[in-house]
Amino acid sequence: MFEIVISSRNKEKKRELKVLLKGLRIKVLDLNDFPAAPKVKETGETFEANAKIKALKIAEFTGRLTLADDSGLIVKALGGKPGVHSARFAGDGATYEENNCKLLKLLEGVPKDKRSAKFVSVVAIADQRGVIGTVRGECSGRITLAPKGRNGFGYDPVFFSPGFKKTFAELTPSRKNSISHRGRALKKARAVILSHLRRSL
Repeated sequence: MFEIVISSRNKEKKRELKVLLKGLRIKVLDLNDFPAAPKVKETGETFEANAKIKALKIAEFTGRLTLADDSGLIVKALGGKPGVHSARFAGDGATYEENNCKLLKLLEGVPKDKRSAKFVSVVAIADQRGVIGTVRGECSGRITLAPKGRNGFGYDPVFFSPGFKKTFAELTPSRKNSISHRGRALKKARAVILSHLRRSL
């Protein structure tokens, strides 16, 4: 069985990739399977740069094909923030709730029609020799006035999907993945992974 490592300890991300690769003889591992894996600093100024940095570093460490994503929220009214700093918007080690609180506070008084936002996810796939490919997924919506819903993670409770008329946190995982930025990027990544496997066999 072929093994692929996802450069994250986030169980939700691992679950998403496992669902996407279901039916294939591919075992999905994450950094919880490699306790000694180095902590990779996201020093890039773009989602693409950070995804590549993480994929390459972990591929070199594990000796396995590695998938890394860098995702974030871009809010037009905030000039594109939080962007690449989405995970640490409220500071290093910030919780999802703290990040959401800071976001909503910065948007206080901004009317509903001016709260447009988009989620962006860039996935990089690499092996020990270098980056094999990068793909990008986006999803447009708007920021709510208050959090709503219990599913998902990150900014899901404050990201409203016009198509479903619900926040991402109100959607089931399967419905969210059908339209989400990460779901779209991972579907493209699946093709890159399968192409690589065919060349490797």
